[in-house]
Amino acid sequence: MNRIQKLFREPKEKLIPFLTAGYPKLESTVELVCAAAESGADMVEIGIPFSDPQADGPVIQKSSQQALDNGMTLNKIFEQVIQIRKRTDVPISLMGYYNPILKMGHETFLNRCVSVGVNGVILPDLPLEEATPFCELAKAKGVSPILLVAPNSPNERIKKISGLAGDLIYAVSILGITGNDLASKDALADYLNRVRKNSVTPFVVGFGISTRDDVVWFNQHSDGAVVGSAIIKNMAGNSNPVDTTNKLIQDLKGII
Repeated sequence: MNRIQKLFREPKEKLIPFLTAGYPKLESTVELVCAAAESGADMVEIGIPFSDPQADGPVIQKSSQQALDNGMTLNKIFEQVIQIRKRTDVPISLMGYYNPILKMGHETFLNRCVSVGVNGVILPDLPLEEATPFCELAKAKGVSPILLVAPNSPNERIKKISGLAGDLIYAVSILGITGNDLASKDALADYLNRVRKNSVTPFVVGFGISTRDDVVWFNQHSDGAVVGSAIIKNMAGNSNPVDTTNKLIQDLKGII
């Protein structure tokens, strides 16, 4: 049982912050992830910077470009996860686009995930119709492939995604890019209830979540809340991004 499987067997509120690897500085990742875990994060998504992040809004796009300018690479992320694992057992998923993984090779990429302690992988641009080889290999190696569903996903597609993912689904709360405003609570509740009815897999919700009230509400209708743009925006231009991020995570958790 990997760390993600273990986490989602626990009936508790879950907060999952997203951090762009290599932002705001190349070496920021280790301290930010460890601090997030100490501040109460239940799992951490580490974003793999990419030059054309289609699903990301301007805040995360800007952080991704800054990370690339800082010299962040996929291999450097793996090196940093080794350092993170010396200090925390918090579940870690990598979120990124398929091209760098395809270039590295499924087998090589997943073997590195296993060796350094990455527990899950989210690839938002990998189509369901082409995802089976990667997902089956990931599951065979003990890495959770985390697949996306959206408000316009038909019930049958949700069932297929649930079956292929196995451990966790990422439910996108909006149609569009990260950081956009949320739909009405009634519409969101209907959508998330539909995901619940058509899935045998735990699922978390991301995109547009930014407040403590959001975290509470989404945990009532799913198995966890992902906060990305609000965290990245909060540290932009800040002289002490670790402290700033700590305080925001504690606020989102209801600790302060």
